[in-house]
Amino acid sequence: MRSFFNHLTAAQKLCLSFIIVIILGSSLLSLPIFHLPSAPQTSYLDHLFTVISMVCVTGLSVFPISEVYNHAGLTLSMLLIQIGGLGLVTLIAFSYYTLRRKLSLSDLGVLQNSLSRESSRHLNRFLFSVYKFTFFVEIACACLLMIDFIPRFGLASGIFNSLFLAVSAFCNAGFDNLGSSSLISFQTNPIVNLTIAFLIIAGGLGFANWIDIVHRLKDYVKNKPKNLSLVLRKLKIQTRLVLLATAILLTGGTIITWLIERHNPNTIGNLHLFQQGLVSFFQTVTMRTAGFATIDYSQAHSATNFIFIIQMIIGGAPGGTAGGIKLACAALIVLLFRSEFRGDKQVTFANRSIPKSIIRQMLTILVFFFTVFIMGYFFLLLAEPELSPFALLFETASALATVGVSMNITPQLSFFGRVIIMLLMFIGRVGPLTVLLSLSQKQKTPITYPKADITLG
Repeated sequence: MRSFFNHLTAAQKLCLSFIIVIILGSSLLSLPIFHLPSAPQTSYLDHLFTVISMVCVTGLSVFPISEVYNHAGLTLSMLLIQIGGLGLVTLIAFSYYTLRRKLSLSDLGVLQNSLSRESSRHLNRFLFSVYKFTFFVEIACACLLMIDFIPRFGLASGIFNSLFLAVSAFCNAGFDNLGSSSLISFQTNPIVNLTIAFLIIAGGLGFANWIDIVHRLKDYVKNKPKNLSLVLRKLKIQTRLVLLATAILLTGGTIITWLIERHNPNTIGNLHLFQQGLVSFFQTVTMRTAGFATIDYSQAHSATNFIFIIQMIIGGAPGGTAGGIKLACAALIVLLFRSEFRGDKQVTFANRSIPKSIIRQMLTILVFFFTVFIMGYFFLLLAEPELSPFALLFETASALATVGVSMNITPQLSFFGRVIIMLLMFIGRVGPLTVLLSLSQKQKTPITYPKADITLG
C-alpha cells in the first residue's frame, strides 16, 4: 500500500484524498443515527450526492439537509464543508508541519499552486495565517448573524444556525440549515444579506490576496503614510488584478441584474429601490460560487440567468474557496485581447509583463474547463430529455463552477443525471489543472521543434 502511494503524483494524492473523504462522509451520513426521526426515505446515492456537494463546496442537493439530518448530522456536514473549503491539500500540509514531517518538492509545488503562492518559502507560517484568518472571519461573522438569529430561533438554535451559515458562506458552499427556500425569507434583511455577502467575498478572494491586503493595512497603520494610494501600489500584482476584477464584476453584475429584474414582480419588482439594490448585489455575490439564493431563479428573466451563468463560469480568485475558471484567468483573457488589439508583443498589467508560461496555463485551463462543460451539458441533455435545456445549462454551469444554485431541477434528475452532476462537481473543485496533472505520471523532456505559421482568420 505504501509503495502504491509513493508512486502517485502529488495531484493524484490530492484527488484520492478527496475521494476518501467523500466515501467516509457519505457512509457516515447515510447512517440512521445522523437522521431525524421524521426524515423521508433516502438512498445512499442521495447522501453521496450531498456529500460530494459539501466536500466540493457546491451547494446542490436532492433534499433540504435540515429536513433529513439531525444536529449530529448537520455538525458533520459543517465539518465536511470546512474540510472542502480549506482544501484537503492545506489540511494535509498543516498535519505534516504539525508532526514535523517534510513535504516532497512535488507536494510543495501543488500546495503552492493551490494556495496561489509565488514561493514555497515560509509556507508553514502562511498556513497558520490561513487558519487564523479563516476561523477569525467565520466566528466574527457568526456573531453578527447571532444578532438576528438568536431572537428569531432561540439561543441554542440561533448560535448553531449562525455558525453553520458562517462556515458555509466563507467556504462558498451554499448549504443552509433553514429549510428548502434557502435565504429567500431573508431577502430584504440587511444584516443577514451583507454578512453572508462579506463571507462569500472573503472566502472567494483567495487566502494569499487577503493576507497581502492585511499586511499592507498593518503597514499603513504603523507608518501612516500621507497617501493611501502608495499603500495600494505596494500590493502584489495578482492582488491588485483580483481586486480590480472583483470590483468591476460586482458593480457591473449588480447594475445589470437590477436593470433586467426591476420590473419583474416574481423577483424584485415589488421591492423598494434600496431592497432591489440589496437583492441584486447579493445575487451577483452569490454567483461567485456560493450558491445561496434570495430569489427563485426559475422565476428570473432568461437574460438574467444567462448573465448568472457567465458569472458562475468566471468564479472567484485563485487560492481561495471559489470555483470557476478563476478571476485571474478571466482577467488575463481580457488583457490578452487588449494586447492583441494594440499589437503589443507582451501581455502587461500595471507596468508588468505576464510570462508566456502563465498565458499557456490560462489557455490550458480555459480549454479544459469548456471541454468538460460542453461534454457535461451534452450528456445531461441525453440523460434528461424531459427537462428544460436552459435549466440543464444553468445546472451544468452551477455544478462545474461549484456554485450550487439551481432552477429547481436537482431533485428531478435521474440516476445518470445525478452521476454527471457529481462528476462535474468533483472536477470543478479539484481543478482543471490538477486533474490534468493527475493524468500524467511523468514530465517529458522538452523538445524544440521548427516554427509553423497558421492562419487563424
